[in-house]
Amino acid sequence: MEHVNTLKAALSAFCAALTALWGWFGWLVIAWISCMAIDYATGSCAALRAGKWSSQAARDGIWHKLGAVVAVIVAGILDMVISMILEHMPGISLPFTYEIFFCPLVIVWYILTETGSIIENAGALGADIPPWLTKAIESLREKVDDGAGAQEDTK
Repeated sequence: MEHVNTLKAALSAFCAALTALWGWFGWLVIAWISCMAIDYATGSCAALRAGKWSSQAARDGIWHKLGAVVAVIVAGILDMVISMILEHMPGISLPFTYEIFFCPLVIVWYILTETGSIIENAGALGADIPPWLTKAIESLREKVDDGAGAQEDTK
């Protein structure tokens, strides 16, 4: 029982540290990490249920998640570089205060991607999924793409 309390204390300290360091952004990161873990677990369960689980596919899933982490880190670096340029180059300014933009946008996009995958996995596990939920997640993801200036490929 002591180990459970130690784990709870460590998790609480971690969450508090993220909140102190990043505020709302820390909770966004926690939501994304939680979605990745739930997606991996439900995907593994769905594969087991279908009799298609393989260690290679599980490793590929982990590599896929690592790629997402790298993309978020790159977005964070981009935000830092833009902030430094705006702060230290006198001739460059924006009509608004720039703090962060790319990193939260990328994380929200990944959260929506993960939640869509979680819904698919839940369906593969036998849960009834309301069609409007799947459409809402996809619509939100498209709105994030539109807000980021993504263009549809018309070819």
